[in-house]
Amino acid sequence: MSEIRVAIIGGTGVYNQSLLNDQEEITVDTKYGAVTMRMGTYKNRKVFFLARHGGKHSVPPHMVNYKANIAALKHLDVNAIIATAAVGTLHQNMPPGSMVIIDQFIDFTKQRPLTFYEGAGKTIVHIDLSEPYCSEVRKTILNAGTALDLELVDGGCYVCTEGPRFETPSEIRMIGQWGGDLVGMTNVPEVVLAREAGLCYAVIALPTNYAAGISLSPLTHEEVLDEIERVKPGLEKLLATAVENIEHGYSCGCNEAGKYWSEES
Repeated sequence: MSEIRVAIIGGTGVYNQSLLNDQEEITVDTKYGAVTMRMGTYKNRKVFFLARHGGKHSVPPHMVNYKANIAALKHLDVNAIIATAAVGTLHQNMPPGSMVIIDQFIDFTKQRPLTFYEGAGKTIVHIDLSEPYCSEVRKTILNAGTALDLELVDGGCYVCTEGPRFETPSEIRMIGQWGGDLVGMTNVPEVVLAREAGLCYAVIALPTNYAAGISLSPLTHEEVLDEIERVKPGLEKLLATAVENIEHGYSCGCNEAGKYWSEES
């Protein structure tokens, strides 16, 4: 049996991963650009850590090279991707400090490349996203939370906005009417590209504040970073336990869309 390979994509406030042993920096060249990340091992698994915004949060959400990131992880033949994402919350049952294993999204972005499959004489691909996040990886994360006695929220709808500004109270009211639970700036197109590449992908959403118009004070980036620091010990334990339990050969069907990859990548 070949080794299990797991990728962690760290969002805001998650710029390194202490669980990696024998760490080294690697660069993967793709047709969309070069991607630098950390590679190491944990419990007989090869683990790749990719900081979505760069090591010092130097890349804003609308400028992240999502295509290169996912293409690099595809070329590394990872079995699963676990991503983290700082979010604002609309609901008291998903308060700041909680961890939500989201299961749906709504795309409210405006100017990002959204697909690997642009046509241009090649196959046009329409992927199914009835279940956009891998059911098996989600289950692995939720089971890890149970084992650690962490109270995770099972399911939630993430609404992705363009950023880098925060949303207005009117936008948040509209998002709530749509059925959105959480709001962030990075999960689209990352989730879509991961499915197009045939990769198992799930997200741990980290509410750091109540959204605009719900929060009693103006929103700040510093507030987000402070809250991530507060939950980081539990998050790191959750990631370590989930990584340890990632398996070969999931029957989720996430790899079905990846059958077109070779002709487009």
